[in-house]
Amino acid sequence: MKRSPLVILLLTVLLDLIGFGIVLPLLPTYAKALGANPFMIGLIAAIFSIMQFIFSPIWGKLSDNIGRRPVMLISIFLTALSYVMLAQATTIPLLIFARGLSGMGSANIAAAQAYITDVTDSKSRSGAMGMIGAAFGIGFIIGPVVGGVLKHNYGIEMVGYVAASLILIDFVLAIFLLPESNKNAQKISFAFLKRSPDNGEPKQPLLTSLAQKTQAYSESVRLVFSSRPLALLMIVNFIYTIAIVNMQLASILLWKEYFGATDQQIGYIFAYVGVWSVVVQGGLIGKLIKKFGEHNLFLWGHVFTFIGVFFVPFAPQNSLFSIGLVILFFFAIGTSLVAPINLSMISLYSYKQKQGQIMGLSQSVNSFARIMGPFSGSILYGMNFHAPYIVAGALTVVGAIIALKLFKYNIDALDQPKADAA
Repeated sequence: MKRSPLVILLLTVLLDLIGFGIVLPLLPTYAKALGANPFMIGLIAAIFSIMQFIFSPIWGKLSDNIGRRPVMLISIFLTALSYVMLAQATTIPLLIFARGLSGMGSANIAAAQAYITDVTDSKSRSGAMGMIGAAFGIGFIIGPVVGGVLKHNYGIEMVGYVAASLILIDFVLAIFLLPESNKNAQKISFAFLKRSPDNGEPKQPLLTSLAQKTQAYSESVRLVFSSRPLALLMIVNFIYTIAIVNMQLASILLWKEYFGATDQQIGYIFAYVGVWSVVVQGGLIGKLIKKFGEHNLFLWGHVFTFIGVFFVPFAPQNSLFSIGLVILFFFAIGTSLVAPINLSMISLYSYKQKQGQIMGLSQSVNSFARIMGPFSGSILYGMNFHAPYIVAGALTVVGAIIALKLFKYNIDALDQPKADAA
């Protein structure tokens, strides 16, 4: 494995995620201070995921054509620019634009993963991919603490400028230390706007493939719903992600307005949850699976998550850092179990010859839920501050019921698509 470029790549990803973590916990309260209504708060939170959903495959395709390095440089620069704009975002439209630009830039994860594929062999690739997951965890521990301290003491302008500075450091490192890994890359041109079919047909504009991609997506959906356990797991993936994102957005507003927490304290809360998540996903989950089995942990993860979401708004106002932290402990443990086990079980229940197709659909389902979740959380919170948590709790109960139903399905019986077509 070529360690030097990989280390620089992972450092750029880490700095990017720390910058993201600095800003994330502050957005709902800042948007509300600017006069945003519940729908607009949801849009400000969701626009980042919307742009990631759109641009992730675009950056990935560009990196195949013009190279990983130019794609990483362009996307990193856009992210830095977005945080400079955030520092000056004193109106709702400018805030929405800044977050959309940030989502566009941060959608470079596909290019980063492709870079790892270029510079690793099959034996070291899983470990390198896992390092990106670790970077996510570290970013969500460090970022919110830094962001909370900066916002509390210096205001949103300093938050934006510090995040931009981190990304600019990332940009400079990439310029001087990140070599091109794609040896088949073309010189930068507009050739990537066309696709070259393998059958020798004339090149066609990329947009003409939209119908084919839509058809492929429909085939993936039909494939998943030909298997009852896979269909159930996809449903869990969708409703559980909505429940969590719905609760996270509402919690930032609740901690500020109901519990009276400062921006600095909100950063500490995010870091507290992040530490427990890293502990479970980084070291304990493998041992727990061996001892209790994936089905049992999947079920108990939903039970823990229910405790961690439903009871949040019912804690006494002066108990955020006592009873509130106990409740959030259950939230951290539950989410650390359900999310990775859901992904693992989808893989285990997938038809062996259709793994990539099914996992791709799973990612799309998760992304769509992350777009919808901020809207539901913000609108429900505007109706009644208990509502997002009651809805999230109900969704986790539905997930727990589905988890119980999964006990009766035999993983080994799913070698062919017709195995469980009921």
